[in-house]
Amino acid sequence: MRQESALAEFHDLAPAEESFRDAVLAGLTRRAKSIPCRFLYDERGSALFEEICELPEYYLTRTEMAILRDYAPEMAASAGRHAQLIEFGSGASLKVRLLLAALEAPSAYVAIDISREPLRRAADEVAADFPQVPVVAVCADYLEPLRLPPLPERGEGRRVGFFPGSTIGNFTPEDAVAFLAGCRRVVGRGGALLIGVDLKKDKAVLDAAYNDRAGVTAAFNLNLLERINRELDGDFDLDRFEHVAFYNEAAGRIEIYIRSRADQIVTVANRSIRFAAGEHIHTEDSCKYSIAEFQRLAARGGFRPGRCWTDRRRLFSVHLLESA
Repeated sequence: MRQESALAEFHDLAPAEESFRDAVLAGLTRRAKSIPCRFLYDERGSALFEEICELPEYYLTRTEMAILRDYAPEMAASAGRHAQLIEFGSGASLKVRLLLAALEAPSAYVAIDISREPLRRAADEVAADFPQVPVVAVCADYLEPLRLPPLPERGEGRRVGFFPGSTIGNFTPEDAVAFLAGCRRVVGRGGALLIGVDLKKDKAVLDAAYNDRAGVTAAFNLNLLERINRELDGDFDLDRFEHVAFYNEAAGRIEIYIRSRADQIVTVANRSIRFAAGEHIHTEDSCKYSIAEFQRLAARGGFRPGRCWTDRRRLFSVHLLESA
C-alpha cells in the first residue's frame, strides 16, 4: 500500500508482527533456553543501546562512523553516478547520510525497516535534509523475501545495498549466507552491497566491549527480563539473574546470556518456568570475521569481494561486494 508521507514516499508491505509472548514461552521452555535478540530492542532497550554506542569500551559504532567519514568519497565513486541506495534495517538513517552527501546525483534512497512510525519519521528527516534525493520508505521485514515497489528511474546508475553496524554478525554463518543471497536478488545483476563487518581481534578488547565498567550492557541485556515482567505478567527478580558475555575464540563469536544465580521458578504469562542455578538464557551472538573469512562468506552468498576499508587499528571493516 502506497501512502504519502510528509516528504518521503511511503510503502507499507504489512510485515507480520511476531508474537513476543509466543517467542518467549517457546524459548524458555526449550532444553537450552533462548530468546531472539530482536526482542532486546523495545523502547527502553533501544535507549540503552544508544548509551552503549557512546561507551569508551564499545568501539564498533564510532569506528565504523570514522571509516565512513574518511572513505565515503571512495565508496561513492565505487557506487557510481545515479546510484539507488537501498538500506536494509535503516533505523534512524544516521550513517547513510555520510554516503548520501558523497554520492553523485543519487537517483533514490530506499529505507527498509519493520518499525512503521520510526521509519516514517526518519525517512521524512532524510528527505528534508537531502531535498534533491527522492526518498522511498518501505515498511517490510528485510529478512523475508522482498520485492521493492517501483522506484524512480536511475538512468545509468545501479542499485547499491547498505547494511552497516555489523548486524551481519548477529546471524549464524549459514543465515548470513542466506541474507546475502537475498540482498543480491534485491540489488540485481550489476548491483553492489556496502556492509559493515566487525573484525577478529584481541579477546580482551572484545570481552571489554560487551562487559562495560558502567554496567550499561548488563542493563540492556537484563531489560529483556523487565520487558517480560511488564508485558507478559512475569515475576523475574532481576537480582537473581546476571549478564554474561564472552568471546568464544574457537567459534569466532561473542556469546551473550542471562544466567540464573540460583535454583528458582519464575512465572511468565501464567506458565511456571524452572531455572537451575547457573542455567543460561541465550540472548545474542555477535560473529567476528577476518577479512578473508568474510569475503569467502560473501562469495557463498553470490557476491564477488571488492574493496575493503578499515581503520588504522583494523578493528572494523566496510566491504564493497559486487553482484556476481
